[in-house]
Amino acid sequence: MTGVDALLLALGAVAVGAGALVVTTRHLVRAGLYLVVCLGALAGLFLVLTAELVAWVQVLIYVGAVVVLLLFAVMLTRAPIGASDDLDRPGWPAALIGGGAGLGLAALLVDAFRWTRVDLPEPGTAERLGEQVFGSWVLPFEVLSVLLLAALVGAIVLSRPDIGSPATDRPAPTAGGRR
Repeated sequence: MTGVDALLLALGAVAVGAGALVVTTRHLVRAGLYLVVCLGALAGLFLVLTAELVAWVQVLIYVGAVVVLLLFAVMLTRAPIGASDDLDRPGWPAALIGGGAGLGLAALLVDAFRWTRVDLPEPGTAERLGEQVFGSWVLPFEVLSVLLLAALVGAIVLSRPDIGSPATDRPAPTAGGRR
């Protein structure tokens, strides 16, 4: 076993452990922080596999944007941050379904490839990836950005009780613009 193999196993163990903590913790903010650790370990795996661009995109988009958006949504909607008894459900049905799906996918993978060696295409470059993203995939990319913007505006509207309510329900401003 080489050092690269040991590093891949260690980062994989960190990612799987943090992923398990994400779905088993009862604290929503801690789940978000465990998600940061899991996604950071995945970025480390990409770095070890010499996919530097994918690793930094993982850090910027997932760790930087998605987790911040999750924590921002928790704070904005005033969701309960601590442990919640509402979320204390038995975990065996989910474990059974997840384990069955994992075994089914593993059996499908083994059946599809029968342990044969697959020739890989030539490695991609940032230039080729940019041509694909901004050439063929520009419309879905823009639709996704508009969808995320709409979700953010919707979260702000839902969190503010004074937006969208009739004028009769709002308290009248007093002198000096203060309520």
